[in-house]
Amino acid sequence: MLIEGRNVSVAIDGRSIIDGESVVAHPGQMTALVGPSGSGKTTLLHALGLLLPVSGGNILADGNDVSRLTNSQRRKFWRDHASFVLQDYGIIDDESVEFNVTMRSRGGRDQDAVAAVLQRTGLEATRRELASHLSGGEKQRLALARAIYRKATVLFVDEPTASLDAENRQSVITLFREFSRAGATVIVSTHDDEMIAACDVVHRMGASASIAPEPVGARL
Repeated sequence: MLIEGRNVSVAIDGRSIIDGESVVAHPGQMTALVGPSGSGKTTLLHALGLLLPVSGGNILADGNDVSRLTNSQRRKFWRDHASFVLQDYGIIDDESVEFNVTMRSRGGRDQDAVAAVLQRTGLEATRRELASHLSGGEKQRLALARAIYRKATVLFVDEPTASLDAENRQSVITLFREFSRAGATVIVSTHDDEMIAACDVVHRMGASASIAPEPVGARL
């Protein structure tokens, strides 16, 4: 799904958070939203994902203006197309790993599909465990497993590597990249150089254009 933000502005309680941001995120690519703390990259991510209303500009999905959908229309967009990996992981701690993948009772699950996505994300051994038993890196992978299971066409990701060690960071980055290469649009708010280098396009907050990322070594 092609996601576009055209001259997007967001104000919260009368205070301008972002003003006139434009970004295009293509299917099959990872797009990074980058900038210093307070630059509004998470706000832009939430606006693109229809979690926050825009005060100016437009959000388009496959060319259709979705900026001002009704609540029911936004829920349909989320249900049919979108998945989120936010900083709180969106995980229900007192439910099992497999419930968190499907968000359905046992009878409503495609067991083979659950097994496949848990194997793909390295979580097959945790299938019956409570999600509260997982590490931070495992919860990131669980949130991605849910997106894969749902066949989401666009994934909105907020600071996915912020609290991960080097091994888990690389594992999570690889999984996001594989998900995009399978045809999904992946939009990531991040300040992590490794994450940025793995993306196809970088949108710097306040800049007039998005660019391809430099290799990590070029910034050192």
